[in-house]
Amino acid sequence: MKVTRIETLACDAGWRNYHYVKLTTDSGIVGWSEFDEGFGAPGVTAVIERLAPRVLGQKVGEHERIYAELYCATRPAAGGIVALALGAIENALLDAKAKGLGVPVYELLGGKIRDRIRVYWSHCATWRINHSTHYSPAITDLEGVKAIGREVREKGFTALKTNIFTYDADKKDVRGYRPGFGVPFAPALNIEKDVTDNLVMHLEALREGAGAKVDILLDLNFNAKTEGYLKILRAIAHLNLFWVEIDTFSPEALRYIRERSPHPISSCETLLGLREFLPYFREQAMDVAIVDTPWNGVWQSMKIAASAEAHEVNVAPHNFYGHLCTMMSAHFCAAVPNLRIMETDIDRIAWDHELVTHVPEFVDGHLVLPDRPGWGTEPNEEAIRAHPPKQATGLLSYGRKS
Repeated sequence: MKVTRIETLACDAGWRNYHYVKLTTDSGIVGWSEFDEGFGAPGVTAVIERLAPRVLGQKVGEHERIYAELYCATRPAAGGIVALALGAIENALLDAKAKGLGVPVYELLGGKIRDRIRVYWSHCATWRINHSTHYSPAITDLEGVKAIGREVREKGFTALKTNIFTYDADKKDVRGYRPGFGVPFAPALNIEKDVTDNLVMHLEALREGAGAKVDILLDLNFNAKTEGYLKILRAIAHLNLFWVEIDTFSPEALRYIRERSPHPISSCETLLGLREFLPYFREQAMDVAIVDTPWNGVWQSMKIAASAEAHEVNVAPHNFYGHLCTMMSAHFCAAVPNLRIMETDIDRIAWDHELVTHVPEFVDGHLVLPDRPGWGTEPNEEAIRAHPPKQATGLLSYGRKS
């Protein structure tokens, strides 16, 4: 079975776009993957299209060799959007190969270890605050935060993750605080007392709504430097969080933070390739390594997870994209022994469910793994065409509009 065509598709996803690779073979089998350009990575589509001719005519089953060849061709500029393009192509090859064999992708990864995968409700309150035109009900004050906490518990989810927010004196006019992404533009990334006070209030409101049995995770992203992260960790020491997620490009700084943290630390969602993860593993810089499977490619992500296991570190997928990405991450989660938990967004744009043939199934806070061939779902091309992509989306327009 050989590759005869590689196409890219995109559609409107509210405040961003979804992007897909469609890989057609001479047997008529089509392999799919989802990738992303909005998370600070414009141009991935152009790289995929430039690399596609090198893949045509090659055997789908030889995805490791194809990946190695593409890496050789791009070695002088390895990483960045080039790495994301390689991951997108690899993931489409895996889907096609699995379909050709009539098996789920997890069979290619060594077989499944688990049938159900515990998930956490990611961007809890975040999407309804930052993108209220696309996610409802909109959250405008602290009462709304308590309400979504209750909703998480009542819908049977056992964990949620949120971000940093600030409020006015009346505990209203809630705003996302993300200077690491330029909102507000404050490149020094200093953390002042009003930020920590508001964060504590926000987390306590979520706890009040969700109750004592729901785990709370906090994502700090790139929104501080070492001093600021430590200031936040001291302020929230009493809250018994599942983990605090911190992004930094210094494994030594992260180890320093972890050694002083009252909470487990997760990190690494923006790293690409095993070489970038290794310094963090050697430093024992985090408790949980977060791996972006659309960015790295699921096959390469398994190598990262194996190295994490050798360093006594568990892994979790970075997954805040569309439904196809959720299923790609689910196959990774099914096969790795050292899984901690899986990220997923429960709040969805109005037409999300139309875009795939099978929507992920959640029961009692767990994703139920299907046994259909490939990823277990495919994009719906008619629905994709019905929602043409926007020109200005994602982080590049985020700060400008906020």
